[in-house]
This record gives sequence, structure tokens and C-alpha cells, in this order.
Amino acid sequence: MLEVNRRAFLKGAALLSAATMVPASFALADAAQEKIKLQIFAANSLEKAMPKVQELFVAANPNVEFADTQFKASGDLVEQMIAGAEVDILITASKGTMDKAEENKLIDPATRLKMFNNDLVIVRAVDADITIDSIDEVADPDITSIAIGDAATVPAGKYANQSLYSVGLYTGSDGDNGEYDPAIADKINLADKVGTAASWVSTGDCQIGFVYSSDVYRYNGIEVAFVCPEDSHKAISYPGAVSAKSKNAEIAAEFLDFCMNDPDALEVWAEYGFEVAEEEAPKAAYADGTYKGTIKIDNADVAIAIEIKDGKVSNVTLG
Repeated sequence: MLEVNRRAFLKGAALLSAATMVPASFALADAAQEKIKLQIFAANSLEKAMPKVQELFVAANPNVEFADTQFKASGDLVEQMIAGAEVDILITASKGTMDKAEENKLIDPATRLKMFNNDLVIVRAVDADITIDSIDEVADPDITSIAIGDAATVPAGKYANQSLYSVGLYTGSDGDNGEYDPAIADKINLADKVGTAASWVSTGDCQIGFVYSSDVYRYNGIEVAFVCPEDSHKAISYPGAVSAKSKNAEIAAEFLDFCMNDPDALEVWAEYGFEVAEEEAPKAAYADGTYKGTIKIDNADVAIAIEIKDGKVSNVTLG
């Protein structure tokens, strides 16, 4: 079985996609001379780091510029694409929102990759007299206001609700189909994006909030009070993909690759608390075992047995 490097495959898929969508008169040589404008839709939590990485990419590729990148709740970004927004790259803060984009044929699935990991944290104002040692302590009487992203569109809100479910303070295990326990229901303040939840805590409008660890790096005046255990919510990952309708699919794929591999870009992600996800090994097309059948040789049926080991063809037997 031929194993293909994930990122090399991403580039190749984008090239094929571009060849089918771009008019024949548009040659790569022309692209090198003309300004290419990329439109990115990115999860709100990337608002501070992404522009710096874009600047690095433009410095290395003077023929590229970026349109006004949209940083919003992931669900809102997908809805805008469904409504017809022209996009080159989509980066969301959850697998579920990217799944929805793929189901609606908004992205090229061959270019999809996991880009970043993140942590869910409970934050407080800097030097606030609030101590939290477990998730269920948000129900304590001393806590009167909690900022959480609206789970209908904000992945961070879903993760927060999942963590509350883990201690019996929310009734839906998925994080978007339940109700808050009476002990905290009146304390909850739903935000339109995770950045808003972080901002409410920094301004004192809410005592605590559920946000990503990376949000602590982009908002002054807040600090981590508690890191939610990884097993209290689904894994937080940021998938990225080239839009199915991108007119700049090749350069869009190159930007995604740049995000994942350029040393200076990696420093920016680290500076803002994002952990670049490790490249996943290609999935085997067949499970290990022996597959039997027949093939025709000189008009005669000949038995064939193919042995698969570690996802690869290890032996072929005829007769």
C-alpha cells in the first residue's frame, strides 16, 4: 500500500482542485505576477495570532495579500459560508463545526487537517479573591456570575457545558442540548463568542468565565483560576481546510502548510498559547488480515490471497 505524506497530499489535492476550477487562461506564471487575495474565516480565538502569521506569509510571498479576515464564532462562520460567502480557507475551533462544513460540501475534504490543540480553563480577573479547585465549585454561593459562550454557535461554550455535565451541573452530555442546574442557571451569561466571555471577565462584568487557555494571552486583566481536566470535555482541536469554491486553492493550501511548518509561524502560535497538532499517520485502507478472491488469467479463474499487515500488503499468493 502506498503511504502518502499528509501535507504533501494536501498540496497535491489543492493543485488538482485548482486545475478544475480556474480558467485555462490563468497560468501559474501569471499568478506569480498578479496580486492574489486570500479570504480566511477563522475561529475567534485566533484573532491575535493569525494576523502576525499572515504578515510573515506576505513577507515571503509578496504577490499575496489577505482580505479582511473574519474572526467569529465557528458556527457563525459556517452559516455564512452556507449563505454563499466567498472563502478560501476555513479554520474552526471544533471538529463538529468542520464536519458540518464538510457535510454541506463547503470545503475540499482532501485538504482538511488538524492544526492546533487547546485547553479549556476557568479564568478570573487578575488578583481577584476567587479560588477554584474543581469545576463544581462554580456553584458556590460566592460565585454570582459566569461567562460562557453560547453553545449554539461557540465551540468553547459546548466544551464548557460538557465540563459542567461531568460534575452534574448540565444535563446534556454533548454540551448543546441540555439545561443548567438550578444551582448555576441564574449565574450564566451567554456570550456570542469566546472572546466576549473573556472580555466580560477582564472588565469585571462577570466574576469567572470558561475560555481557552490561549485567550489568556490575548486579553489583559485575566488569569487562569483552574484548568478543566481533559476528560471532562471532548478534545479541543482546530481543523483547517481549503474552501471547495476557492479560486486560489493552491496558494491557500500553501498557507495552511506555512502555518504548520514555518519556524517563525510556529513561534507565533506558541506565543499565543496554541499547540500545533502532530501530523496524523495515514489510515490504513484495509484492516490487517488475509483477503481471498479470484482473478481471471487466460480466461481461467485463479484463486488469489492477499495478506495485509500493519496496513500494508505483505504477501500475495496465487493458486
